[in-house]
Amino acid sequence: MIARIRNLTHPLPKPFEVKYCDTFFTKLQGLMFQKEIAPYSGVLLVEPLDSIIATTIHMLFMNFDITTVWIDQSGTVVDVQLAKRWRLIYKPRKPASLVLETHQQHLHDIKINDKIEYEII
Repeated sequence: MIARIRNLTHPLPKPFEVKYCDTFFTKLQGLMFQKEIAPYSGVLLVEPLDSIIATTIHMLFMNFDITTVWIDQSGTVVDVQLAKRWRLIYKPRKPASLVLETHQQHLHDIKINDKIEYEII
């Protein structure tokens, strides 16, 4: 499935269109082993509840750095970090239920407290 993601607080020129990952295997694979990522693509890792532990990610087997955005159930961004390839752990400052992994160029496009919406297309 594909999800379309929009930043309602700071709209971008176009929405992200990302792979919707809500199963163990799709979340496990994420962006591992991909050679590159297009600027408005990526993955959305989905958890049923806000959690720090469940939304902690690793960057093993990654070929590029990514912007990682953690979003809680209310659609509020709770953390944004540049995740560098081959690093072991990145976790959000506050509990989240969604993790957007996208191109590193978007590190400063999404800020903590921004409101995000997504739809499955």
